[in-house]
Amino acid sequence: MNDTSQRPLSGQGRSLLPSPEQRERLRRKRAFKDSFSRYGIGAAGIAVVLALGMIFVYLFSEVMPLFKSAQVTTQQTYSVPGVGGDEALEHLTIDRHDTLGASFTDTGRITFFDLDGGDLRASFEVPRPEGASRSAFATAFATTRAFAYGYDNGDISLGQVEYAITYPDNLRHIEPELEFPLGEEPLTLDEEGRAIQVLGLQVSDRGIYAAVELDDGTLMVTSFDVQENIMTGAVTVEQTTAELPGFDGSARQILIDNRFRHLYVSDDAGYIHHYDIGNLDDPQYRGAVQVTDSGYVSEMVLLNGTVSIIAGTSDGQVRQYFPVRDAQNQHDLTHIRDFARYEAPITHIAAEHARRGFLVGDEQGSLGIHHATAGADVFDARMTEGPLVRIAISPVNSMALFADENNQLQVAEVSNRHPGISFSSLWQRVWYEGSSQPRYVWQSTAGGDEYEPKMSLMPLTVGTLKAAFYAMLFATPLALMGAVYTAYFMSPRLRGKVKPTIEVMEALPTVILGFLAGLWLAPFVENHLPAVFSILILMPIAMLVFAYLWSRLPEGLRTAVPDGWEAVILMPLIVLVGWACVTASPHVEIMFFDGSMRQWLTNTGFNYDQRNALVVGIAMGFAVIPTIFSIAEDAVFNVPRHLTQGSLALGATRWQTVVGVVLPTASIGMFSAVMMGFGRAVGETMIVLMATGNSPIMNFNIFEGMRTLSANIAVELTETAVGSSHFRVLFLAALVLLGMTFVVNTLAEIIRQRLRKRYGNL
Repeated sequence: MNDTSQRPLSGQGRSLLPSPEQRERLRRKRAFKDSFSRYGIGAAGIAVVLALGMIFVYLFSEVMPLFKSAQVTTQQTYSVPGVGGDEALEHLTIDRHDTLGASFTDTGRITFFDLDGGDLRASFEVPRPEGASRSAFATAFATTRAFAYGYDNGDISLGQVEYAITYPDNLRHIEPELEFPLGEEPLTLDEEGRAIQVLGLQVSDRGIYAAVELDDGTLMVTSFDVQENIMTGAVTVEQTTAELPGFDGSARQILIDNRFRHLYVSDDAGYIHHYDIGNLDDPQYRGAVQVTDSGYVSEMVLLNGTVSIIAGTSDGQVRQYFPVRDAQNQHDLTHIRDFARYEAPITHIAAEHARRGFLVGDEQGSLGIHHATAGADVFDARMTEGPLVRIAISPVNSMALFADENNQLQVAEVSNRHPGISFSSLWQRVWYEGSSQPRYVWQSTAGGDEYEPKMSLMPLTVGTLKAAFYAMLFATPLALMGAVYTAYFMSPRLRGKVKPTIEVMEALPTVILGFLAGLWLAPFVENHLPAVFSILILMPIAMLVFAYLWSRLPEGLRTAVPDGWEAVILMPLIVLVGWACVTASPHVEIMFFDGSMRQWLTNTGFNYDQRNALVVGIAMGFAVIPTIFSIAEDAVFNVPRHLTQGSLALGATRWQTVVGVVLPTASIGMFSAVMMGFGRAVGETMIVLMATGNSPIMNFNIFEGMRTLSANIAVELTETAVGSSHFRVLFLAALVLLGMTFVVNTLAEIIRQRLRKRYGNL
């Protein structure tokens, strides 16, 4: 016997087995690769988590300023310039560059001064009739810078502050000027010469209106029509005066809206009286609302847009009112909301110029800042020891003036960037001006500064869920049943063609799907509504009937079709049923829907928009199907074969095996597929942007459109001012979208783990 135990394994006399040194080097190399892979994968995972965390941090950094509290910081204190002796301060203003302030006294003196230090810049005297005394004062809304003095002989003087801006040596210089739109000579409102006790004024591009209460209690309103001769430049003023119905009590304040439709009078009994002055030939008394039953309305102001009234009372209440249209198309003054109550009587209210905010002062020197739309109390502090007599806020809401009873003036810096945003304005119903009731509305911008932004996220959130719901309703059954059939019943050869084809659909740009949905599918659905619903109903029925008839065919004919190729013979049936439904659609409309199913739906109370949830569900469903199908098909295909073969060996049919074995085992992957599809549907942008009509409405009507969070961000983010409330609310919408997907995916993972625990041992 030949001894081969020591024979080398290679023909060259060398052993193929590695030496101990080589084995050690290999171990070290494998250990290095294992460590590198372990730490590399771990570092990559941590980096992914950090990246997601940084997304949250960045979004939070953009959103948090929305909820920052307001701050008021006093910069300087000095005596009110231009007020001395027995003079009383009537009004304060600030120019839009926060450079000049102005004080108005009851003697008709207007003094302009530098906010920084209080140095006098200019002083004017408003002309008054000889022998008359000033008895009333009023201002129009702050943006007009108009004011009027009333006299005890029935005359008024109307003026307007203007600022001439020049740039000598490249430095801005502001020179205040005083203009008189109706001429320097006082105008007579009452021919009988009765004294004006209370005066109201409003100036807009529609004209000039003044309303007065005379010393005998008569209420009058006068419109001024200014005509200028083009050739000579001469100005003539035509007056139209109407006497208003009276009421029991004495007026304290008169307000007029800038459309010259509504006039409001507060009295000494706690009421606000409402007049319709749209037709001065026949002014109407619309009634009165009781603001308080334990005092009187001490201060009243119109907010930006001159629709809402903020009324402060002698018992510290602050309330908002505006006219609401009733069933007879008439406007009734309605109580809308209350704000934080003060411990002392309200002394003055100043409205912000370009938004629905306002400042309130009381007799104890407390200052409050509020916002009407948000219903928010954003600031509260004690500013003086005595009453706050007058308050002024700059047009850009960055500076404020506070005057006390001793004519001491505080110049304060105001930081209040986003008062219109609160939890209630974002997530609860808000009663907006012009609405008959509280609503959820998203309408962030408009053409004028008087617009009231409406930024409720509810319509966008509901729209996002609505779009995802209908897309999943369309896609989930098709994708899951297609995945089960493809993985378990379809022949390998046919599966090798079908699966890649469907997966290629996932690479189709969604902008193409949105384009087709908006320009082709939406009109097609509108013109063939019966066909759409006929296909949804008749297609499954036709397949079931075909399957039943197929089972009744002779076995030799059925076996002629290879096992797993049954889907191919269904294709002609699908095409035939679809063609028949489309062809019969006009006839069905004539027979059952009076020629138009869309009009029939409208008549029965269903609004129909051409670009609606039905179109979005179909189009977005096609975008979601490949995602769900691919993951679910892999899950079904990877079910261990010994489970299915064991089931078949025990006598179960293939269908029983699918229901009892395949579906429970693959449920983890199928559930993951559905959640992946839902995440895709929630975040979809281009399809919903092009196929929904972008209507931010609050319903799940399949025939109406919607606006989603993602589409809204894509449309509006590029057109909003950086750092504005609108800008930050859009980031909040992104945070809501991210949070929504995070919560859904977390719940999905919890459910997936429970399914794995339950079926993992199969």
